Amino acid sequence: MSDSRAALRYAKAVLDLAVEKKAADKVEQDMRDIVATISGSDELRAMLANPVVNGETKKEALNAIFGKSHEITKGLINTITENKRISLLNEIALKFTILNKDMKGEGVAFVTTAVPLTADIEKKVLRQLNKITDDKVTIENKVDESIIGGFILRIGDLQYDASVANKLNKLKREFTNSL
Repeated sequence: MSDSRAALRYAKAVLDLAVEKKAADKVEQDMRDIVATISGSDELRAMLANPVVNGETKKEALNAIFGKSHEITKGLINTITENKRISLLNEIALKFTILNKDMKGEGVAFVTTAVPLTADIEKKVLRQLNKITDDKVTIENKVDESIIGGFILRIGDLQYDASVANKLNKLKREFTNSL
């Protein structure tokens, strides 16, 4: 829990600096690149989470990967390395993206499904979300086969879990409690 709060604090600080320097869009693109790169590389995730690999090695690797990033992004990498919080980089990048979208009046809805969303289903979800919120909403789809089917929708602080796995767990709890 405290890691999540720390990531949020770093994200807010980076966003404030990026807005002040009029570089929020460029830094947001850097943060999206960071999320995509870390999510796409098991080796990079393992290296960042490994306490045996020293911070300087992690910093050098990240600077090599994200060398063309904005100075604010490079400063974030240096700061969290010095503060021994490098494992939070992915979460900071995610939170930055959400905060920047919120600041621009654009919401991000995270939809977790067992299979990727089709364009038709994505349009239907967007229509429903537009009824719920006044903000312009974009959808980020995460595939998690462990939910079996259905979906989990998270927008801001609200979460709706209509997954098959959740329904099965509820049935299991009800069955266990009735014994």
